[in-house]
Amino acid sequence: MRNYRGAVTDLDETTTARRGFWSVATRPRMIALLVIFLVAAGVCARLGIWQIDRAQERGELAEKQAAAELTSAGPVGLGTVLPPQSGFPGELVGRQAWVEGTYETDGQLLVVDRVLDGVPGSLVLTPLRVSDDGTQGESWADLSGRPVLPVVRGWVPGDVTVADLDGPALAPPSGTVRLTAYLQAGEAAGDGGLPEGYTDAISTATLANAWGPPIYSGYGVLVTSDPEQVAASDGGPALLPRPTVSGGEGLDLRNAFYALQWFLFGGFAVALWVRLVKDEASGRKGITDLEVPDPAEPARAAGDERAP
Repeated sequence: MRNYRGAVTDLDETTTARRGFWSVATRPRMIALLVIFLVAAGVCARLGIWQIDRAQERGELAEKQAAAELTSAGPVGLGTVLPPQSGFPGELVGRQAWVEGTYETDGQLLVVDRVLDGVPGSLVLTPLRVSDDGTQGESWADLSGRPVLPVVRGWVPGDVTVADLDGPALAPPSGTVRLTAYLQAGEAAGDGGLPEGYTDAISTATLANAWGPPIYSGYGVLVTSDPEQVAASDGGPALLPRPTVSGGEGLDLRNAFYALQWFLFGGFAVALWVRLVKDEASGRKGITDLEVPDPAEPARAAGDERAP
């Protein structure tokens, strides 16, 4: 019975405390303060959103400037920046490089589930057996032979099949080809389980097993080709835009940090109002109850002491 009464007493005290909080919170003075703090929080939230927009704009501008700098620098020999069987540095993403070699049509693949301008389709991936990468063969002198570079020659609609790759429109140029390509890092291995001639990822490790090593750790996204391949307007693969690092320079960190600060300020304004209500409900003096001393009071007190 004592435990039961104790539980009822605790429940009554809790209910009384809750009523005390809400009775204070609904007073006109506290409601007025709440409106002021909510307005302040709204202003902080709006400034935070503005800073996020600025962060995105500045990030996109920085990305465009970086792309312009890489383009103005011109293509470099592939082997001078990325030797075969070496790691892929992140700063090479989007860099233009030139290379010469021969396409091996027997190893062509369709990379499925790739979207261009909102349209689903596939990428045409062709192995290029390299004969010159700007190093006169020094980059692969200690390897087992000439390296292979995976080349994305472009995008095709989803109704294109592996059998269509043998047609004249999608066939790569024959003989020695000199091409310029954007560099991109290899992808992680896909789930597999697709029919022969299809893949769901441009994984250089997986491609090395299919095409044979040595291989470059990244792949090329075709920009120009000599001789040229069939243009997209004539049924050939559509060239892709310059690749970028996913999540790399899309946001300016300084403006993003400013946005976080504004959101914290807005949350602090609401938390301050809650604290004021709790202080007043508990009987402690809050900011709204502090007495501001009269500046004239010390002067009057001093005058009283000098009076006879």
